[in-house]
Amino acid sequence: MKNFMNIIEIKNLSKVYDEKTIPVYALNGVDLAFKRGEFTCIVGPSGSGKTTLLNLLGGLDSPSGGGIMIDGTDITALKSRKLIDFRLRNIGFVFQSFNLIPVLTAKENVEFIMQLQGIHAKERDLRTLELLESVGLGEKIHSRPNKLSGGQQQRVAVARALASKPKFILADEPTANLDSKSAENLLGIMEKLNREEHITFIFSTHDSRVVAKARRVVTLEDGKIVSDVSKKQD
Repeated sequence: MKNFMNIIEIKNLSKVYDEKTIPVYALNGVDLAFKRGEFTCIVGPSGSGKTTLLNLLGGLDSPSGGGIMIDGTDITALKSRKLIDFRLRNIGFVFQSFNLIPVLTAKENVEFIMQLQGIHAKERDLRTLELLESVGLGEKIHSRPNKLSGGQQQRVAVARALASKPKFILADEPTANLDSKSAENLLGIMEKLNREEHITFIFSTHDSRVVAKARRVVTLEDGKIVSDVSKKQD
């Protein structure tokens, strides 16, 4: 029976490397669920499985075993083309390296996902301007990435992640390449989007500032969950 509160349900999820020699478990039998509107951090030492988990949740990699249900769809059962389409329409990504297209302006980078979705130009234009305004970049819409600071580039990446109206956003070390002020500004924007628009965020991070903002912290070690703590709401 589908749990309508959960947007993601993970059952016995494993990822194994070097299977023909000595198996190395990046993830080992993980069971986990995320509710709509969560602001959650996945933490743990390097090699604990954080990025692997996000890559599997985003359909960027395939598990060795187990299942991932996203809003009732088992993404591990989807064929390549259907998985690409599902990812395009349901999941937003924010990477530590920004991953903006260097020859495109801020506006064009944000619009790109909506072009792939086949959204009409007028609607794309209006939504792009709204999103860039919402992250404080209304005056930078025609700037290419090399004319933007690291913090500004990451805010463009957040606007791009929101453009497709995803069910949730995966953010892999989003503050890793930012100075303290830029990181605080970015976290404030994402926290506001979460609280006011109920957008679900799942972070992989080493950054204590991100952890401090999170309302749930899941700790991984050696590919297994060793702690799952929800903070009391204010």
